[in-house]
Amino acid sequence: MNEFLRQLSQAYPNDYILLVMDNAVWHKSRTLEKPTNIGFEFIPPYTPEINPIEQVWAEIRKRGFKNKAFKTLDDVINKLQEVIQRLHWSLLKPIVHRNWLFSDFDVK
Repeated sequence: MNEFLRQLSQAYPNDYILLVMDNAVWHKSRTLEKPTNIGFEFIPPYTPEINPIEQVWAEIRKRGFKNKAFKTLDDVINKLQEVIQRLHWSLLKPIVHRNWLFSDFDVK
């Protein structure tokens, strides 16, 4: 995470970047080095409707992991890769699109 923040900060040195994040432990780690041109805002806990990736993971589970047991971690990884590679943008767009987000930024 530190490397990502460092590179993001260096890529946009004249901008202030506000990252909206979930409450993952690594987003709040004491060892996190936050550059001065990056700020954090955290979504409330237990609000999957605000975090579109939660709906994407639900779709992935539905398409490849529902009622399945795997013998090895490699089997899980291979299935995950297979499911993700078959996800088309036309399926993902309605899952992750949020009208309220785009209305604030006049983006379609």
